[in-house]
Amino acid sequence: MKLRIVLVFILLCGLVAYDGSFVVDETEQVVVTQFGRPVGEPILVPGLYFKLPLIQKANFLPKNILAWDGDPGQIPTLDKTYIWVDTFARWYIKDPLRFIQTVNNVTNALARLDDILDSAVRNLVTSYPLLETVRNTNRAMDLDLDTKEAIEVPQMGPIELGRSKITEMVYNQAYPKLEQYGIHLVDVKFKRINYVEEVQKSVYARMIAERKQMAEKFRSEGVGEANKIQGQKEKELKEIISEANRKAQEIKGKADAEAARIYAEAYSLNPEFYAFVKGLEVLRTSVDSETQLVLSTRSEVFKHIRGQEK
Repeated sequence: MKLRIVLVFILLCGLVAYDGSFVVDETEQVVVTQFGRPVGEPILVPGLYFKLPLIQKANFLPKNILAWDGDPGQIPTLDKTYIWVDTFARWYIKDPLRFIQTVNNVTNALARLDDILDSAVRNLVTSYPLLETVRNTNRAMDLDLDTKEAIEVPQMGPIELGRSKITEMVYNQAYPKLEQYGIHLVDVKFKRINYVEEVQKSVYARMIAERKQMAEKFRSEGVGEANKIQGQKEKELKEIISEANRKAQEIKGKADAEAARIYAEAYSLNPEFYAFVKGLEVLRTSVDSETQLVLSTRSEVFKHIRGQEK
């Protein structure tokens, strides 16, 4: 009998030690509930704590900053352009007591975040044109210095809000709604904004067409520049050839004049010999290998020979 009492006592002590105590570390906070209702204040300081076994329950909640990753989805903008929007947020449990009373656990809290943040993002994206969601400021687009003159940037309307302001409005819209669940929203950001697949094809086709147009413009400018260079080359080449021909004719004229002067001086020394040479030249040019010529010994051609014989 006494042994049974001792065993029951040991079992009760073990139950109290196992279920009646718990340890809270630095990353946790605990709310003790009794039959589903909170008992006492939340435990925020790390250490060893006790509760009634079987009756009370220690609900452990994270104290650090948690992540929320929204489901990407298609959202139409004000100008009826469908875009693919993916968002994320950071949050933590600010009031663990209210958190337990409203959502009870992290899984339910994430579901609340899905409803509130997705709704806020959708409402604000659909309220403004695509340009407001994509761009952040009215800063001019950076262009390559070599092609700045050739590229014509389409004029877009001015940005009134921009992506940062829309993000801030999403935060301001969701923050008070999450406070009632004991959740503090740290920030919310757009992780990715892109066209839907159907729109991407038309956008890429337009981009390709624009690039082809710019390429054709560059090619035409290159051909024009090449023709200009070719024309300049032809002009300079003709000028060089013309100047060379002029100098050649000038040198040739001087040479002919000098040759004529030398011939004149030479022939003036013996006019008869000049006449003899000219006669031979006439025969050479007027008679070929197939021509037979019969000359009298008294002809003018042979008078110099006759004179030599005398």
